[in-house]
Amino acid sequence: MTTGVWLVGARGNVASISMTGARAIARGAVDSTGMVTAREPMASLDLPAVDDLVFGGHDIRDQSIEETVEQANEAGGVPNSKTLDAVREDLREIDERVTMGTARKCGQVVEELSDDKATNEGTLAEIVSQIRSDYETFAAEQDVDKLVVVNVASTEPPIKGDEKFDTLDELETAIEEDDSDLPASSLYAYAALVDEHPYVNFTPSTGSALGGLRELAAEKNVPHMGRDGKTGETLVKSALAPMFAGRNLQVLSWEGHNILGNTDGLVLEDDANKEGKIESKGNLLEQILGYDHHNAVRIDYTPSLGDWKTAWDHIHFQGFLETKMKMQFTWEGSDSALAAPLVLDLIRLIAYADEHGEGGEQPQLASFFKSPQGVDEHDLSVQFQKLYDYSERHLNDAPSGTVE
Repeated sequence: MTTGVWLVGARGNVASISMTGARAIARGAVDSTGMVTAREPMASLDLPAVDDLVFGGHDIRDQSIEETVEQANEAGGVPNSKTLDAVREDLREIDERVTMGTARKCGQVVEELSDDKATNEGTLAEIVSQIRSDYETFAAEQDVDKLVVVNVASTEPPIKGDEKFDTLDELETAIEEDDSDLPASSLYAYAALVDEHPYVNFTPSTGSALGGLRELAAEKNVPHMGRDGKTGETLVKSALAPMFAGRNLQVLSWEGHNILGNTDGLVLEDDANKEGKIESKGNLLEQILGYDHHNAVRIDYTPSLGDWKTAWDHIHFQGFLETKMKMQFTWEGSDSALAAPLVLDLIRLIAYADEHGEGGEQPQLASFFKSPQGVDEHDLSVQFQKLYDYSERHLNDAPSGTVE
């Protein structure tokens, strides 16, 4: 079965490295290290093969996918030159299937990055109609059996007063009346869900989190999930915080300082765009620890780092006999090399859920996100267990003598 993948932000770093990785795996140039679905029990599920993923997408820039990957290679060596050379023709072919998207309500920095300011023109209804047409055209031309839409675009500013989009009627009225508060990520999500395409929001942007979109997904029985891929510092937090809680060590303060380059770093330099990211990275500690403490997160743009990011964390905690102690860690990694395998995992897993008629939010995918929709549990080990249990249940329900 061929699975179409429509990437919103297709020429950005995360999307470009995801497609590079998928095609490199298909060509035998690299293995699947970093992919959760390559591990048991997920590996035994009848997931769409990485080789069978067909890519297209929206972007707001004319820079080609190949150029994005070349820049990543030159700036930080990810991917290496041998891998890039193995997939150049594939990337050029995919690039022909990328069309201009919208930067509506994405913030000033994102709009300034757009190579075609006309992407913001037209009513919301016209923009949604064009997005739906783009999805339909791609699916028909590539003759795919299923289309999955994934948002990997730059972070939008959070929207205020989102309660006015709590129902599907309110949301569709807002589209008809050209409500200026609806952001691009939610328009892409609506266009996907209304035509029954599974949707993943790998960004902190609003996406399908609106009540009206959750209602639409439930009504259409379409799987969707988000928000904000958990790839670095927050991943470590969600593993470490349960240790402090389990040992009854009181965290007094947790300071995190992040620096990163690439376009995502540039966009997050704007305070409006940064607000949603800060909220996503900081909220899980209070839920895991269960009490108030000083919790600060800082993100700074450092152009020379390119696709690489560094996080320094300082944890001040108190133990027995009121003894104050501290822990510090540094996390350094390639932003896109950490994110890309998770994007491929999510494509495969949400397509699988759709194939099995599992609509709505997907709690088994919580471990992939900083702010998993519909899930209040942030303990990483518990989130992992949700996915393992889900996989085991499907394997156990498979007919005797077959492999899921």
